[in-house]
Amino acid sequence: MSAKLYNQSVHDYSNRVCRFVDKLLQDSTAAKDITQEAYLRLWENRDKIDFDKVRAWLFTTAYRLSIDYLKQKNRFYSDEWIPEISIDQENPDLKKVLHDALSLLTEQQKSIILLKDYEGYSYEEIGKILQLNESQVKVYLFRARKKIKEYIGDLRLVL
Repeated sequence: MSAKLYNQSVHDYSNRVCRFVDKLLQDSTAAKDITQEAYLRLWENRDKIDFDKVRAWLFTTAYRLSIDYLKQKNRFYSDEWIPEISIDQENPDLKKVLHDALSLLTEQQKSIILLKDYEGYSYEEIGKILQLNESQVKVYLFRARKKIKEYIGDLRLVL
């Protein structure tokens, strides 16, 4: 990959990668660092990576770096752990409600939701990024959406 194509990938994907990592980690400073590290690794491996696969490679690398970061911080949540979060019925902030709902998910479920619903990846692409098969992606996505729906309850109460 040439320097021009590398710069094109920075222009095209850096904000999306950083947004994905930030939503996953809930730490914008760490998200910027991880995004930068992903691009550093891309530059180091530029001769081995086909430009057509750069987007998936970046998201995969950023995801793995994020998981490593979380392991170091020991911030994984158990499926049984549910934080006490309340919704202000008078003036619900939809962004906060969605953020709180995402915090209930495992890191893998959160990653799948972010890649599918925020970034628009296909099941196949998500499977490649997270090293899962398509069926697993669909099951995890279903469970994540179900958990979010149970948390939010009747959407009319939020809107």
